[in-house]
Amino acid sequence: MDFKEIKNNETGRNIVVSIKDLNVYYGDFHAVDNVNLDLEKHKVTALIGPSGCGKSTVLRSINRMNELLADTRVEGEIQFDGININSPKVDSVSVRRRIGMVFQKPNPFPKSIYENIAWGAKINGYKGHMDDLVEDSLQKAALWNEVKDKLKQSALRLSGGQQQRLCIARTIAVEPEVILMDEPASALDPIATGRIEELIDELKQNYTIAIVTHNMQQAGRISDYTAFFLVNDELRGHLIEYGETDDVFLKPKDKRTEEYISGKFG
Repeated sequence: MDFKEIKNNETGRNIVVSIKDLNVYYGDFHAVDNVNLDLEKHKVTALIGPSGCGKSTVLRSINRMNELLADTRVEGEIQFDGININSPKVDSVSVRRRIGMVFQKPNPFPKSIYENIAWGAKINGYKGHMDDLVEDSLQKAALWNEVKDKLKQSALRLSGGQQQRLCIARTIAVEPEVILMDEPASALDPIATGRIEELIDELKQNYTIAIVTHNMQQAGRISDYTAFFLVNDELRGHLIEYGETDDVFLKPKDKRTEEYISGKFG
């Protein structure tokens, strides 16, 4: 099924992903409860909240990664370019090609730097000049100048920060529209974290980004929108507040949001 671009909704925002009444179950456990959330085109949306509140589960739902886990059930709609990706008519592989994922721990393939970038493009039928694609992807991930003379070297020899940027370049190489990031800098030192944050700011010029982070300062620095999650009385992940980052951080509507951001719990 072909995806269709949608220009605007009633608010005038250009929405790429619209989550409607999302519920996720792991077996009998109701992990995420009735979440509604939009991702605006070429903006960064941060998902924040304490551990176990469902934010990573919501993130993985956006490209159907949750269905790879045993005994998982997803209900509700996730509209991507106007089509419900949870429809049985939609191929999950096509979804993940259009909506890429960068994980918490860098996970380069045990191959050369070049092959890490080229591999995904090859299996997706890329017909262009591979050398150009590799260079362009590494340029966009701010890694080209550091590795251009050692493309045949194993990716596993790179530093942690370089490996994470390589994984971002690998994601870019298959030409997604959306990039999901699950705490991409949590395992990195402050200098590498700063480079990832600078990269995210550059990438949003061409991609829509959703990022899970436990770092409130990071969320405040890099995101345009913020979604705050908590568990409710039934221990279900619940969206407490969602809006422009400046409003959520400086003028929160819910007292729990203010308490979490100020460090009173979490």
